[in-house]
Amino acid sequence: MSTTTVAVAPLATQDAEALVDAARSAAEAAGATVAVTVLDAGGHLLAFRRDDRAVLIAGETSTRKAYTALQLNAPTADLVDAVQPGGLFHTLPTALDRPLLFIAGGVPVHRDGRLIGAIGVGGGAPDQDHAFANAAAEALARR
Repeated sequence: MSTTTVAVAPLATQDAEALVDAARSAAEAAGATVAVTVLDAGGHLLAFRRDDRAVLIAGETSTRKAYTALQLNAPTADLVDAVQPGGLFHTLPTALDRPLLFIAGGVPVHRDGRLIGAIGVGGGAPDQDHAFANAAAEALARR
C-alpha cells in the first residue's frame, strides 16, 4: 500500500489580507465596527486590523477567538455550549494557561481539507462576528 502526501499551500500574507478585507467589508455592510485577527496554522499573527471606532477590547477578543478556533479546529460558535456547566469543555477555559475565548466569532480556515489558520472577529454581536468571519473564510475558499 502506497501513501501519497499532498502539499497544501500555507496561509500566506496575501490570503490573510484578503480575509481581513472580506470580514471588514461584511461588517461595514452591516454597520458594525470590528477588529479582525488572522493566525497561521502555528498560531502566529499574520494580519490584524481594528476599525478606528471599534471598542478597544475587540482587538483582544478577535485574537482569542481566532486562537480558540485554531486550537480546537472548530468555529467558536459551535463551542459555546461545550464550556457551560456539564459541557464537554467546561473546565478547559480555566485548566489551561492559554488565551481561549468561547464566544462566537472565531472560524478555522481550511485549504483542501487541511487546517491552515484561523480568523477571529470581535466588536459586533457574537452572531454578527461569526457571520463576518465565516463570510471571509468562505470568500477565501472560493479564490
